[in-house]
Amino acid sequence: MIAIVDLGMGNIGSVTNMLRRLGANAIATNDPGEISRSAKLILAGIGAFDMAMGRLDDLGLVPILNRRVLEDRIPVLGVCLGLQLMTKASEEGQRPGLSWLNAQTCGFAFPNGLELPTPHMGWEVIKPTRASPLIDSTEKEQRFYFSHRYHLRCHDAGDVAATATYGYEFPAAIHRGNILGTQFHPEKSHIFGMEVYRRFLALSDS
Repeated sequence: MIAIVDLGMGNIGSVTNMLRRLGANAIATNDPGEISRSAKLILAGIGAFDMAMGRLDDLGLVPILNRRVLEDRIPVLGVCLGLQLMTKASEEGQRPGLSWLNAQTCGFAFPNGLELPTPHMGWEVIKPTRASPLIDSTEKEQRFYFSHRYHLRCHDAGDVAATATYGYEFPAAIHRGNILGTQFHPEKSHIFGMEVYRRFLALSDS
């Protein structure tokens, strides 16, 4: 079973529907018991960093998530805000993040007076930077849908599995052991997004 952590905010329904189209046994839940029995986790969301971390705290989910991810080492996929929650902190708010990644979440800061609208919304081609089970590094012109004001700044460059460019390069996909994430929305990215979820489903549960 795959547990999609339900914080009551964001695009949980779209993620659940795509996983079920792929034949996965997936449920949206904030029940610690369901999370403790799951083989994989998805942390997705749209919204504000502090609000999402506050929901995790209010629901009492941080300890069980830490145990499942850091101790049991089950595969976990963060999507957009869900990926940002895995960092140490965000420029958007004051609360600490989950700190699963040695990274910060920062706002777009364009160089040399360049002015681009934010949030960054639309389709971008990603560039794989190393082998990762989440991204097909042999496929050219993989296009994904983005909608975000913030992105990761990774202190461990080896965690970055793919980049995208909006004024400058930023991490588009992350892979560190059992921890994976995308800044883009696979559930809104048609065939390429479906392939990302298919690859996540195929990961070993051990």
